[in-house]
Amino acid sequence: MNLPPCRNPTAMGTWAALHALALALGFAQSVLVAEDVAIRGAEVADAVSFAHDVVPVFTKAGCNAGSCHAKAGGGQNGFQLSLFGFDTEYDYLSLVEQARGRRVSVATPEKSLILLKASGSVPHRGGVRLELGSAGYQIVRRWIEQGGRNTSDIDTPLVALKVEPTFATLTMQAEQPLQAWAEFADGSKRDVTDLAHYESNDKARAEVDSQGHVKTLTLPGRVSVMVRYQDRVAVANLSIPLGASVGSLPPEQNFVDKYVFASLKELGVPSSPICDDSTFLRRVTLDIAGRLPTETEANQFLADPASDKRDRWIEALLQSTEYADYFANKWTTLLKNRRDDTSDLTSNFAFHAWIRDGLLANKPYDQMVRELLGATGTVTGNPAVAWYKRVKEPKEQLEDVSQLFLGVRLQCAQCHHHPFERWSQDDYYSLSAFFSQVGRKATSTRGEDLIFHRRGVATSTNPQSGRAIRPMALGDPVGEIAADQDPRLTLVDWMSSPTNPFFAKALANRYWKHFFHRGLIDPEDDIRDSNPPTHPELLDALADHIRKSQFDLRELVRVLTKSHAYQLSASTNPQNQSDTQTFSRFYPRRLPAEVLLDAIDQVAETRTDFANLPPGTRAIALPDNSYNRASPFLVVFGRPENASVCECERVQSSSLSQSLHLLNGADVRNKLSADTGRAARLASSTRTPAENIRESYLAAFGRTPTAEEQAAALTYLAAPTSESEANGNTADDPKQLREKYEDLLWAFINTKEFLFNH
Repeated sequence: MNLPPCRNPTAMGTWAALHALALALGFAQSVLVAEDVAIRGAEVADAVSFAHDVVPVFTKAGCNAGSCHAKAGGGQNGFQLSLFGFDTEYDYLSLVEQARGRRVSVATPEKSLILLKASGSVPHRGGVRLELGSAGYQIVRRWIEQGGRNTSDIDTPLVALKVEPTFATLTMQAEQPLQAWAEFADGSKRDVTDLAHYESNDKARAEVDSQGHVKTLTLPGRVSVMVRYQDRVAVANLSIPLGASVGSLPPEQNFVDKYVFASLKELGVPSSPICDDSTFLRRVTLDIAGRLPTETEANQFLADPASDKRDRWIEALLQSTEYADYFANKWTTLLKNRRDDTSDLTSNFAFHAWIRDGLLANKPYDQMVRELLGATGTVTGNPAVAWYKRVKEPKEQLEDVSQLFLGVRLQCAQCHHHPFERWSQDDYYSLSAFFSQVGRKATSTRGEDLIFHRRGVATSTNPQSGRAIRPMALGDPVGEIAADQDPRLTLVDWMSSPTNPFFAKALANRYWKHFFHRGLIDPEDDIRDSNPPTHPELLDALADHIRKSQFDLRELVRVLTKSHAYQLSASTNPQNQSDTQTFSRFYPRRLPAEVLLDAIDQVAETRTDFANLPPGTRAIALPDNSYNRASPFLVVFGRPENASVCECERVQSSSLSQSLHLLNGADVRNKLSADTGRAARLASSTRTPAENIRESYLAAFGRTPTAEEQAAALTYLAAPTSESEANGNTADDPKQLREKYEDLLWAFINTKEFLFNH
């Protein structure tokens, strides 16, 4: 047996001396505590709790962070703690019983290695974590002085954490102290402000120090401060008004406007005006159909004097095949419809067609999810089973379903309690139990399996505790599931229930981000108490509207795009130019890779052909990721590989390679100079240059040119180039004129107005 180093008991009390002797003799800690109670018959005065006091000190100091001693693979230098102290039993063993007990010295507490290292008294790669004499240092020292006991058997369980104030309105550059209260099972409360950990979710708006002292900065809006103590989280929600006069806001079209405009009034942020018709036409066509409006559509829309023309155009787009193409591209990307082998071809095409046909028929969203998760059979008979071909393991299935359809990221809970939420390992594995009875059987078709439900009791095993866990939906019991009942259908019943707090809300938030650039909760698939929505009442109202419409996806698009909040101009005023969360204006966003490629083809009057697809198939209608390999354009502009359920896989940022590709890429250059393209047609047209310029502006921007733009383009078309003059060509030479139209279109597709939806 490994004995701890010799300790000097002379300076210790009777109990501490017995404790040191018992450790040296190898007696169990629990026996010693029992002996102590029997001998003394009373608790230690001002006793320090290991779970309620000591572990929070390490959490606050960062000792049990993933980058320090909770690092996967053994912690640091052989000393490992549980992440954020969620396993206090493990932490106690690591501190007291491992390393031959040398980390804790009850004989001379200040000589304990844990204090010497944390205070920097001996070399420590992590630096000073607890200053000598600080409150945290004194808590740990007193705990060791009292015998370094594991007090879990006498600690009153923690049941809740509260923060005061929960809601507050602060001016810019104001200060607000927070107070954290722990509530225990016996009804007692305790001030844990000094032990709690604080984090602002928007450091550009508010900062918070280690003592919960908040300082707002110079950006108006809403900010939340997460407060964590042990495995509990509370949130302080703060509003920082700008305080300007909002003036007259646009009229409310529906309940979306009601909540957005009420927030603007509360924060004192004036909105931008409603955008003009040409901007709306281009914006909504890109957002619903994934394409530019044609010149004919633009001419007709701009000439239509009817007051309801915007609503009618939205309806026309929703009934179009392009709507189904565009949103099928969105959903098949998130559902990982990827091709890694030629054997995937059949399932890729079938799955994409199943999604697209469902959107075209306006299949209710909850029905689509039910058919997907409960799929059985083969891909030829039931294309929805293709999802199980790509997502094979129960843990991957539960993680994808949770993040994609519930907006809850559970990956962390596989190994430990979620650091910012209430989800535990048991929550993780009880959700995986719903997929434990998915059976597979090889078929005669290479790479294709028969998916079926295996009869039996659905369970999953928590590898840490070894317990068998029955299905439970994020803490909600779902009752007994019979052996012949498919647990996946029970899960979908729970998801689509009117009382489900995640399903409809996650859909509303995902579509809000699609149309408004950022989610009401951002990221859009990270719904948790510590990441609250900017407009909670609006998100609840949208979720309720989805349920009342029976999960009608077209109706969701309709209510979002008909709102005046969506139709605001992207132009700013002095008060809202820094706004990034109140939706006082439209937030411009770069066109996705597929949409941009189709837009260039539409302006140039060319097409991009793809293998195994009919000529003229648009990039937004591509069924899987394999076409990226043959298209440098799609790769450079960030089309995802369908490897993740996170929309973050799609690259939305600009880069130098993108600029160079647009400026001088061979594929772009060839499209503009194509013999059958728009530039060649305009150069040989009998129409006037002014008419050709107008057509080009309508094609690229959905609007007519301003007088200044028209004059500049006419001047350029009429002026000969120096190279042409050297060759004896005149300004109206057909070859030179064609090159000038090519230059004009090239200039258009390199403008921000073209590259962004605005």
